[in-house]
Amino acid sequence: MNIAQHLALIDELCFRPFPAEHGPSDGGTGGPGHFVVVLESSHGLRGGDQGERGVTVDQYQKYRDAVGERLGARWGETDPYNLDTVLLRTEREEIPEPWAGLSARARVACLWEAEGTGRWIAVAVADRDTEDEVQLLAVVTETAPP
Repeated sequence: MNIAQHLALIDELCFRPFPAEHGPSDGGTGGPGHFVVVLESSHGLRGGDQGERGVTVDQYQKYRDAVGERLGARWGETDPYNLDTVLLRTEREEIPEPWAGLSARARVACLWEAEGTGRWIAVAVADRDTEDEVQLLAVVTETAPP
């Protein structure tokens, strides 16, 4: 994992114009008001060995925390943001993107409001779908978390 490279991408996304429509973006997806990028992705874990998957999830959580430490030093320490609650709320109310999509993929995010940019940053491990790869995601959005 290259933390400096991940931080540079997050910094760039804090100032890059958002796409006008939903679709692929450099290293992920984007849409009006947000980017979701894959910082790291496992390979070969789709529907594979659950023991190996668990080890990978643990490693990616350490990656998330390492990126989070650097961002926390910059924008302040924050408590983990519970995406399980957001996912439950999607059953009763309209949750805006990228939060609805992120809650469907990840359980917990590290979250900051990037000072001076008007944007929110989230870093999370997408591991809910055992039939998909484990991914370390970064979200940059102008939409405040629900």
